[in-house]
Amino acid sequence: MNASPGALTLTKKTHSCVRIEKEGRVLVIDPGGFSEDDAALGADVVLVTHEHPDHFNEARLRAGLEANPAAEIWTLRSVADQLTAAFPGRVHTVGDGDAFSAAGFDVTVHGELHAVIHPDIPRITNVGFLVDGSVFHPGDALTVPERPVDTLLLPVMAPWSKISEVIDYVREVKPRRAIDVHDALLTDLARPVYDHQIGALGGADHDRLAPGGVTEL
Repeated sequence: MNASPGALTLTKKTHSCVRIEKEGRVLVIDPGGFSEDDAALGADVVLVTHEHPDHFNEARLRAGLEANPAAEIWTLRSVADQLTAAFPGRVHTVGDGDAFSAAGFDVTVHGELHAVIHPDIPRITNVGFLVDGSVFHPGDALTVPERPVDTLLLPVMAPWSKISEVIDYVREVKPRRAIDVHDALLTDLARPVYDHQIGALGGADHDRLAPGGVTEL
């Protein structure tokens, strides 16, 4: 796929991991334990939304940073504290309201807490990332950024959500397009149900990509 100058190209990886490319630069979000072993390889920038193992896998991150000595990570403190000693100067701690530029990508940070799994389970921290004012990855939360979103990476199925909440989240964010992430636990039997209901009721174009699928944003 030949992207136009400045355009973002997204490659879906397994579960909640995505690879975003622009003008030869690569940004990877959430190369976790459900994603491919090489999910962070080739990355110039890695963003991690929170510490749960399906989003944060230390071995995958180390592989990416060791393969590219110029690669850097932006994440919240609970993840950064586990990596800073091994990669001094390359791990940056961010939180809600922060903004930064990295390898030609402009990123803003939104949200503070993981969605409630159960009242008896303490909530951990979680941040979402808006890349180039266009594509938003919320991690494990239904955070609504205080700015327009063109492409929402939609956590379509999780132990902490039900489909009515997913649909209402799309309605509240009002993106032009929603693309499924956080989908490794969604069976093939359930996918047509989710596709139909989110597409019919969400109010936005709804897409899902198989791992390795590519689309221009």
